[in-house]
Amino acid sequence: MPRFARKKSITGIYHVMVRGIDKRDIFLDNEDKIKLINNLINAKGKGQFELYGYCIMDNHVHLLMKESESEEIGTSIKRITVAYAGWHNKKYERTGHLFYNRFTSEPVEDEKYLLTVIRYIHQNPLKANMVSNIENYNYSSFQQYYNYFNNQPSFIDAELIGYYFKTFEEFCKYMKEKCDDDCMEYKVNNNYNDSTIKEILNTKYDMKKLLELPIDEQKLMIHTIYKNEDISIRTLSRITGISKTIIEAAVKKDK
Repeated sequence: MPRFARKKSITGIYHVMVRGIDKRDIFLDNEDKIKLINNLINAKGKGQFELYGYCIMDNHVHLLMKESESEEIGTSIKRITVAYAGWHNKKYERTGHLFYNRFTSEPVEDEKYLLTVIRYIHQNPLKANMVSNIENYNYSSFQQYYNYFNNQPSFIDAELIGYYFKTFEEFCKYMKEKCDDDCMEYKVNNNYNDSTIKEILNTKYDMKKLLELPIDEQKLMIHTIYKNEDISIRTLSRITGISKTIIEAAVKKDK
């Protein structure tokens, strides 16, 4: 798929996702996730960006952050990923790239979406069936907000989002609300309409055949398309006519 210039945020705030090359798992044990958190803290100190939220999954990382005046967001992300990749490759005796070479980002430019994104980030492990309660996941910023509301040390910049909630109980209630948030799902450039996207996919895949396949084969093909192309679940559902539920089941590991 073609690349496009990254959209600048008028607030300087971005929802960022970095993922493993080929969407492979890049955090293989708890030590790996702790290492990435330490890299975040170090990069934050050097780059002076503000960090409002994070969640480290097995094969990708979500960040909610504000670009610093002294360092572009791309440089900040490079600080985080390069340090981790070197450590990971040494630990697992591997060579080559670890992260997909272009991080994904979207501007966060209003209060409503700011709160939507932080909820989406904290609910990632829940929606991936990794935990039954978001407070049980140790590798997201949820615990940092607990610290903030209870006057304990926190390495994130919790004040911005904390301003909207009087207590941790209010914050917790909002974070746990059932929702269908689709933050940064729309990966294909908005200038592309459905017909254009379908045309692009048809150059690589037999989209007509997709609807005729048995369900297991259909899910496998859906997973392949989602893994290899910058296209969202919602868009894939819309252009194929296959339900969002089926597509989510097919690509669940990559969410």
